[in-house]
Order: sequence, then structure tokens, then C-alpha cells
Amino acid sequence: MPTSPIRYLVFDIESVADPALVARLRYAGKSIDPHEAVRRYRDELMEKYETDFIPYTYQIPISVAVAKVTARFEMTDLVVLDAPAFRPHVIAENFWRGWESYRRPTLVSFNGRGFDVPLLELAAFRYGLQVPGWFQTSTKAYEQPRNRYNSQAHIDLCDMLTNYGATRFTGGLNLAANLLGKPGKMDVQGHMVQDLYDEGRLAEINDYCRCDVLDTYFVFLRTRVLGGELALKTEQELIAKTKQWIEQQSSTVKAYADYLEHWGDWPNPWESAGSGASSAGPVENP
Repeated sequence: MPTSPIRYLVFDIESVADPALVARLRYAGKSIDPHEAVRRYRDELMEKYETDFIPYTYQIPISVAVAKVTARFEMTDLVVLDAPAFRPHVIAENFWRGWESYRRPTLVSFNGRGFDVPLLELAAFRYGLQVPGWFQTSTKAYEQPRNRYNSQAHIDLCDMLTNYGATRFTGGLNLAANLLGKPGKMDVQGHMVQDLYDEGRLAEINDYCRCDVLDTYFVFLRTRVLGGELALKTEQELIAKTKQWIEQQSSTVKAYADYLEHWGDWPNPWESAGSGASSAGPVENP
């Protein structure tokens, strides 16, 4: 078989609480409607922590968007899994089978080590999926895919930007994307997903997930510039090419049309008049 051209899978996940699980474990022995149990649990969390986000251990995936990226950092496609049914068990299976079928490319996320990946691992546990390539323990600990510092298996951009949790990245993906002129959060935000799901608005959730993946991809590109793997000029060319792809898809995917409406170009200080910098711009690695 030819070597897969896909080197990275840039992904994001959206999830919601499992009402039956919340009712059974949080309110055992009480006659409480599962959806009421979720509402009550959210109220309790808000009162105690000033956030109503239910821990991932009580959640199931209802949206996973994945961008396929080559070794040259070119995005070739962006898909949402198990559309239009969006069944949690099928989403989880498609994610892990896709990772295997593309010969285990590097996963790329923003804070995925703390949320997205653990939730997908738990989904595999819950739905009886076999993922031996990810859960391997026969190699040295630092070579195992789940090792926190194994960047060949998973690049968590938040981990990178905070030196593995040494600082807090206040503002999250939204801030990182905005620094690059990209939309970041638009009409939908993470705290709205549970309510949108309860209203049956799965398509909107998946559109939101697509846009988060685009933001993550653009942040990923800039981190490759930061590490010297990608020239700034090449990054800008890749962004322009990706914008063309988004424009081509925007007639059939509303999320992309919305993304373009909020699109901004990175304000390049090396091209700004009066910046005091050399007109040649930053020095690139040879």
C-alpha cells in the first residue's frame, strides 16, 4: 500500500451530558426525570463553581470535526463524522478507525489532552471499541501514544503555548485565533452546546465544530512557524489556499459562509509602514 499523504488530523469535539447516567449516579434512589437531572446538576455546578459545564465523564460525543493535513501542512479536507445521524457510538468508532486507516497520523487539538481525547477514550471504553494502537503499553513509556510529551502522537496546542501547563492560556482558542485575524467564537460558543442539543439543533453544533477546527488549523500553522518548521511566507500561502477551499465549500456549508463573513487577515507588522523594522521582514531559517 502507498504511504498515506495525511500526516496530521486536526480535530475538535462537542459533547453533551448523558441524562440517564446523570440521573442514575447523581440522584440515585430518587424518582427524577433524566433531563431534569441534567438541569439540576447544571444548576448545582453553577452555584458552586460559577460554570454549569458537566464533567466529561458524564458526557457523550455528538460532534467530531476533523481536518486532514499533509506533511507539508496543507489541509486537504474537513469532515464531520457520522453526518447527518451523529450517533455517539458511530462517531467514536469512526474517529478511532479513521486514525488507524490513515496509519496513525499525529492528532492536533487545542486543549484536547485535557478534554477531547479523554472523552473519546472513554467513549471507546463505553462502546466496546478496540484501539490497541492508541492504548499500547509494550513500548517504552515515553514512546507510548498516550504519553503527555509524545508530540509524534498528539500535539496539544494549548500544552505547547503554556509549556505544558506552566501558565494558563486565558482566552483559549478564541484568543489565539483572533491574534491571527481569524474569527474565533462567533454566534455559537461551547457553553451553548447542551441547550442547542436539547433543542434538536445538531446541524448548528456541527457547524460550530467545523469552525473551531479551522481556527485550530490556523493556530497550528503559526506554531509550526514558531518552531521553525514552516516559513512565514509559506504559512501565508497555505492560509490563502485554505481560504479558497472555504470559499468553494461555502455555497453548500453555511458554517463556511459565516466563517468568511468574520474572516480577517493577520496584521503583518513586517509590512506596516513606520514599524521601524527592516523591509526584509523577519529572518527565516535556511
